[in-house]
Order: sequence, then C-alpha cells, then structure tokens
Amino acid sequence: MKAIRYISLVLALGSLSCQPGNEPAAQDPAVALLAQPAHFPAQPVVSYNPTTLEGVLLGRKLFFDPMLSGNNRVSCATCHHPDKAFADGVALSTQGLSGRSLPRNSPALINLAWETGGFFWDGGATNLESQIIGPLSHPDEMGQNVATLADELATNGEYVRRFRAAFPPGNETGISTQNVLKALAQYMRTLTSANAPYDQFVLSRGTQSVLEKHGMAVFDAKCASCHTRQTNLFTDSGFHNNGLDDTYPVDDERIAMGRFRITEKPEDLGKFKTPTLRNLAYTAPYMHDGRLRTLDQVLDHYASGIKPSATLDPALRTMRLTTDERTALLAFLNTLNDLSFTQNPLFKP
Repeated sequence: MKAIRYISLVLALGSLSCQPGNEPAAQDPAVALLAQPAHFPAQPVVSYNPTTLEGVLLGRKLFFDPMLSGNNRVSCATCHHPDKAFADGVALSTQGLSGRSLPRNSPALINLAWETGGFFWDGGATNLESQIIGPLSHPDEMGQNVATLADELATNGEYVRRFRAAFPPGNETGISTQNVLKALAQYMRTLTSANAPYDQFVLSRGTQSVLEKHGMAVFDAKCASCHTRQTNLFTDSGFHNNGLDDTYPVDDERIAMGRFRITEKPEDLGKFKTPTLRNLAYTAPYMHDGRLRTLDQVLDHYASGIKPSATLDPALRTMRLTTDERTALLAFLNTLNDLSFTQNPLFKP
C-alpha cells in the first residue's frame, strides 16, 4: 500500500515488541492491518482496549462468523460487506434475524479508529465497544443472547485458543462478552482507507486533472464545512440537519429525530452524523435512511430539495452549483474511491 507509511506501535502492541521468539509473528502479512497513514492525524489512544495483532485477527474471525447471532445465520458481515466499503448496498436491510426492515441504513465502516463524535447515525454510542452491543443483541439484527454467547464460543476449540492468545492472563482473560466486543472493535479500527487517488495527490505521488482540481475548489467552497478536508478524513464527526425533512414524528422509537433522540436538546432535532465521503462509489444508497440512490440525486437534493426548518445547517442555504461545478465536484469525489480498501484481502475472512 504505497500511500501508507508504517509506524511503530510498540507501546500499544505488546505482542509485537522486540522480544525473543516473536520474530515469526512480525512477518505475518496481517501486520499491515496495524499500519497508520502518514497523512492522517495520530490515532486516538484507546487505553482500555489496546490493539494487538492477536486481538485484530480474533476480531476479524468473529466479524464474519454467523455463530455470533441468535440463529447462527447472521454475521456482522451480513450488513457490512468488504467490497462495498463495509456497507451493504441497500437502503434498509431485511437481512437480520427477524427479517423486518431496519429503520436506518447500514453505515459504511471506514476509518473508525479516528472517530471521536460517537457512533450510530445519532451518536448513541460513545465508543466502538459499546456500539457493537446494539446490533449484536437487537432482535431485528443479530438477536444474540449476550449472557450465553461466551459459553457458546467456548465450545469451539479454535476460539478458546484465540481468546487466550488475544487476552492472556490478567484482570479480564479468555472468552467473555466483554472480550468479544474488544476483539471486534480492534479489528474494526484497522479498517483504514487512505490509498485513493486523492491520497496519492496529497502525498505528492500523483497528480490531479484540471477538472479534479476545479472540483476540489468547489468542494472546499461548498462541502468542507461538514466534510472537512483538513484531516483527510472527510468528516467533522459532528451532527447536522441537511434538510431531508421538516417534520420529525415520534413513532418507531423517535428514529426520525436524529441526535435529539439522544440529547433531548431542541437544537439537535433532525441532525444526523456526518459520514465520510470516502468510497462513495461503493456505499450507495445515501443518507441515514438510504433514500437517495445516486450521487446525482444527492446533488439534486442540495440544489433544490432542501426542506427548511429551525435546525437546518446554515451552510446549506448556499449549495446551488452550476453545471460545470457539479461535473467538477463529481470528478473530485471519484478521486476518494479506494479500490485497495474494498479489495484488501486482509480485511476478509
């Protein structure tokens, strides 16, 4: 991965420290999962769940294993496909245990290690570990009884070995629900996308066309207030009302109310989390409920479909684009598509 500079993670990766007998593990190709991009901010430290190679590999196995569901048929990957940037390509999934349509679109899982604003579309979980418990236990998703999950996994000899390796003797060892969440979170924090054509340009290893350069200027003027380019993450990790609706019904657990559902603050009504704009070619349909099927529909919404309300983001009042600006912006957004991310064999089982 040309765009990535491997840096030392010795403090966080005790299993990879320079100790006798560890040399073979350091040659494992999966060590590439632990790389951090040189042009990204430093990853926030997760002191309660430091990343180890063993933990990441265990988390990867768990992510693709339907054994984690109540009927042993649904895995995390059922709604998060690697080739779709860990989205699923549908507006509202019906692939969960109950078969009922979920109320929100399955978000792509991209660069989660840098996420500091909370998880889910409304920010209802403050960290990856607590976020995982939601889909794992929800009856319409994986429907797992978390009280019995550890006992079920303990019947599998490979899991017994892997959990012991990932969580050696200490305060919290072996197979437990807590360690399931920790291992999954460790794997999900390695899902780094940083090798798109845009990244090659930033690292002075590639160039932009005239059209792409124009599109980046349009992006900086029209989109960067929420999808900041300063960090190269293309999200401000915040919550915004982007004018999809102007009424917010209380039914279905107040899903339509967005961030207000969590904070109870009137200024948060209708606000939803800012997703990254990386890998848009693979993550359609768009918005928190998947209502917009294409990027053209997204731009149509911002041009003429915005519904005013008290909490509408002020920046969206000036989103109209000329035909040339629109063409250039789409060209620039296409430079954020990272084929090496969606086709990375290390992300797959």
